[in-house]
Amino acid sequence: MMNWSEMDVVAILIGAFLYAVYGGIYYTIMLGKKKDTQFKQTEGPLKYVMSIMIAFVSSFIVASFVQVAGAEGILSGLIVGSLIGIIITLVYLKNTLFGLVTKKAFYIAVGDHLIIFTMLGMVHGVINGI
Repeated sequence: MMNWSEMDVVAILIGAFLYAVYGGIYYTIMLGKKKDTQFKQTEGPLKYVMSIMIAFVSSFIVASFVQVAGAEGILSGLIVGSLIGIIITLVYLKNTLFGLVTKKAFYIAVGDHLIIFTMLGMVHGVINGI
């Protein structure tokens, strides 16, 4: 059962910061090398504001799953985070199979989500175990 009073706000902030920094680095490397015409970014600062909000929400959700699973420590947090990343991968795979996402976009998005959610799981698992 979810115990809201045990949610660690500092862990959520650390996770959100990690997500934002990692995302900035990952997408700069993956999309910043050359201007690929198949990827069109939205104009203006709203995408950055939304990215930060998504980082906080994602960190909160992972923290919730880690707590509900009773994951304490790096390994159990890694498992919870990896499972979240695998679910996201399956959704992207289905969309790719139906032609909604290109294979290149699939690999970029899946790489991002598998890595960051595994990292978030580990962070929240370690902090949950303290």
